Amino acid sequence: MSKDNFHSQLAALTAELAGRPLDAALDRWLNTTHGAGSASYAALKARCIEGVAQGWLCDREGGGIRYGRVFKAEDALHRFSVDVVDMQDIAGPHHTHPQGEIDLILPLDDGAATFDGRPAGWCVYPPGSAHRPTVAQGRALVLYLLPEGQIQFTKTP
Repeated sequence: MSKDNFHSQLAALTAELAGRPLDAALDRWLNTTHGAGSASYAALKARCIEGVAQGWLCDREGGGIRYGRVFKAEDALHRFSVDVVDMQDIAGPHHTHPQGEIDLILPLDDGAATFDGRPAGWCVYPPGSAHRPTVAQGRALVLYLLPEGQIQFTKTP
């Protein structure tokens, strides 16, 4: 598996997302169409696990979180950037999503890990939302799709 194959798989997925509002309806659609138990979910999870093992995913570390921007927003990815984080029982830095955020939650180990209280599957945050991303009850990889790569980290005094 290569980074190019991962890019191709994500380009096919983002083609299905292009132009859709980031809202509860998209959250439901993703979990129905590409949710945990689907072939597309299994393929993305396998590619993420392989990418981490090969060292080109989550190639940075800070504050107990492994992370990395895999692809910048580009036309081939329908103007989404792609980031993947590896978190275990930790809360990340608070941030806002100017244009929203789409998260794919990939629990590892026994599969019990949650992301912001959500189990394996997809979580869609609408434009203007904010959170402190939190993985609890184990370890998970989380794939983030950000429209135009936009994210604003909250400044701490």
